[in-house]
Amino acid sequence: MLQIQTIRENPTEVIERLSIKNFDAKEIIHNILSLDTQIRQLKKQLDENLMEQGKIAKSIGLLYKEGKRAEADELKLKTAELKNSEKDIQAELSDKDGKINELMVLMPNMPHSSVPRGKSAADNEVVYEEGDASNFNYDALPHWDLVKKYDIIDFELGCKITGAGFPIYKGKGAKMQRALINFFLNSASENGYTEIQPPYMVNENSAYATGQLPDKEGQMYHANLDNFYLIPTAEVPVTNIYRDVILKSTDFPIQNCAYSACFRREAGSYGKDVRGLNRLHQFDKVEIVQIEHPDRSYETLENMKLYAMSLLQRLGLPFHVLRLCGGDMSFTSALTYDLEVYSKAQQKWLEVSSVSNFESFQANRLKLRFKDENGKMRLAHTLNGSALALPRVMAALLENNQTPDGIIVPEVLRPYTGFDIIN
Repeated sequence: MLQIQTIRENPTEVIERLSIKNFDAKEIIHNILSLDTQIRQLKKQLDENLMEQGKIAKSIGLLYKEGKRAEADELKLKTAELKNSEKDIQAELSDKDGKINELMVLMPNMPHSSVPRGKSAADNEVVYEEGDASNFNYDALPHWDLVKKYDIIDFELGCKITGAGFPIYKGKGAKMQRALINFFLNSASENGYTEIQPPYMVNENSAYATGQLPDKEGQMYHANLDNFYLIPTAEVPVTNIYRDVILKSTDFPIQNCAYSACFRREAGSYGKDVRGLNRLHQFDKVEIVQIEHPDRSYETLENMKLYAMSLLQRLGLPFHVLRLCGGDMSFTSALTYDLEVYSKAQQKWLEVSSVSNFESFQANRLKLRFKDENGKMRLAHTLNGSALALPRVMAALLENNQTPDGIIVPEVLRPYTGFDIIN
């Protein structure tokens, strides 16, 4: 959530920067500023009321000491009137605070100055590319055919047990999946991340704090009876560890990683682009989360991007890095890099990681603050990234490493799989 002070001091800049996300904030900001003015006037009235009550209380005490009971009783009536007025002001303040909060949560985070304008993924900027993205010389099979050939993932059986988008991994497919998870977790630990094993369900406050509510309510699975939400990513529970926490400037950087299953309804997704592992309702992912000092968060974002890139380099996958345009960014992000691997069989790019800086947007909802070197209370910055999401990594590994004799397992995974080929 944006800070009211930012809107109050720079409304024109906020409107302009949100327009990069194709969000028209004029009317909302006008209403927010109007409510903010009313709230400040009410707070002034409340302060004056309380000051008057304090003065009268002193006067009443003196009058009783002087034996002027009638005058003291008259002032007590005045105090009663002021208390009734105080209740009315408090009620109006609460109402307007609620209204301004309802408007504030509708506004996305402001994009960083480097974010390009654009309406869709077609307008994203390629900032780095590595590896051979040329096609095979023979007819390569897509992964949904390969997994049938080698009996390692069963989409139909998953559909029977649950529904479409819930595959079952079998035999070497299951071991390959576990190998990727362990490789990603061990790599994160080697790079200074503390491993967390989070719950897979969160309460409403947690979903609100990281920005899933109210923006993405329709995309999450909801356990109605207990009002819990299945997590769309481990970012949600891990970041909420720091909800309502006050840190010291010496605590930074805080680095956590977590493996979890992720659950997304993906409402409206259909067609060839979602076939096989390309888009699932349940999938595995290793997430990296950092809590950082505002002065260093963009340097940290670059380092997180480089770390995610290093995993793809070690796996030997061709990939490129995109800086997302305003129209393709998430509600909460200020700057996002997407990492996509090239699928030689599908002849397309598949997203496997998003690395984002949310600046203070999440921290404001989380009430995640720190005391700086001067003892001033400030909001921290939060960042997260996929390192990595497994389904499309698996798809690219299967498709890109296929040979007439079987699917070659990358060398870095062999200590985890116990085999070097799927055949």
